[in-house]
Amino acid sequence: MSKFSMMRLRAAAVLAAGALALSGCFMSPGKFTAELALTGPDSFTFSYDGEIFFAGLSKLAQMGATGSAAFTANCYDEETYESRDCTAEEEAEQRDAWNAAEAERAAQAKKQAEQMAVMMGGIDPSDPKAADELVKLLQRHRGWERVVHKGGGVFDVSYRVTGTMGHDFTFPMIEGFPSVNPFVQVYLRKGGQIRINAPGFSAQNDDAGGGLGAMMGMGSLAGLAAMGASEAGNSAEAEALKSIPAIDGTFTVRSSPGLRILANNTDEGPIAGTAGEVLTWQINARSKQIPTALITAGR
Repeated sequence: MSKFSMMRLRAAAVLAAGALALSGCFMSPGKFTAELALTGPDSFTFSYDGEIFFAGLSKLAQMGATGSAAFTANCYDEETYESRDCTAEEEAEQRDAWNAAEAERAAQAKKQAEQMAVMMGGIDPSDPKAADELVKLLQRHRGWERVVHKGGGVFDVSYRVTGTMGHDFTFPMIEGFPSVNPFVQVYLRKGGQIRINAPGFSAQNDDAGGGLGAMMGMGSLAGLAAMGASEAGNSAEAEALKSIPAIDGTFTVRSSPGLRILANNTDEGPIAGTAGEVLTWQINARSKQIPTALITAGR
C-alpha cells in the first residue's frame, strides 16, 4: 500500500470512527431478505432474515472509542500537494504534538464510550461481553428468532412478527435504543390507506436511516467499505473498513385480495401473485431511492 493510500485510509477511518461514536447505536442492513405481507385490511406479517450491522460495536468505533490510532507522520509538497517523506525534524515535531495531545485523546475517548453506552441502552461497547449482552437483549424481544454475532458488530438475525394493523409499525425497535435507524416504517392513514417507507434500504440517500446515515450519508459508509476492499495491505484501518458489510438485499411487499396499490417506486410496478399483487425492490450499494408504497383497502 502506498503512503498516500495509507493516509487516505487513516483519514477515512478517523472520520468514520468519530461519526460512529457520536451516532452510537447506528444500525444498517448487510446481506438480507425482508418481506412485508399485508394479509388483510387490518393484519400483516413482517420478516427480516440476514445481517444487521451495529456500528457501535464495529472495529471503526472501537478505534475511535479507545483513541488507540497509531502515530504516523504526514508531509506533503507545498507546490504539488503530493505526499512525500518527512524529514527527521518534521517527524519529531509531529510526534511531539501527537504525544502532547494524548491526554485530550484519552478524555475524548472516555466521553465517546459513555455516549455510546447511553445510546445502546446501557450496553458498554468497550466491554468484551457487549455483543453477548446485545444478543440477550434482542432475544428477549418478541420476533427475534435467531441472533448470532458474526464479529465486528455484524449480527446474523431472523426476525418474524404477525400482528394487526391497529397501529403504526417500525422495524427495528429495540428497548432502550433511540428510534433513529428505521429500516421499514408502516403508517396508517385515515380512509383505510397504508403508507410504507423503507429508509434503511437506501444506500445513497443522505437521510437514509438517520444516525450516521444523516451525518455521513449511507453512500459515504458504502464508499468507505469499498475503499477498504480496494486497497492492498492489512493495516488496522484497512481491515476496519473491510469489516463494514455492503448492503445487498431484497424487500418485498405483498398485498392480499381486496387491497389496492395506489402508488409505488419499484422499477417494474406491481406484479400479479397467487394471492394478490407483489412489489419487489432490489437493494444494493447503488440504490438511491427509499422504497415507498401507498396501499388502500378502499375501492
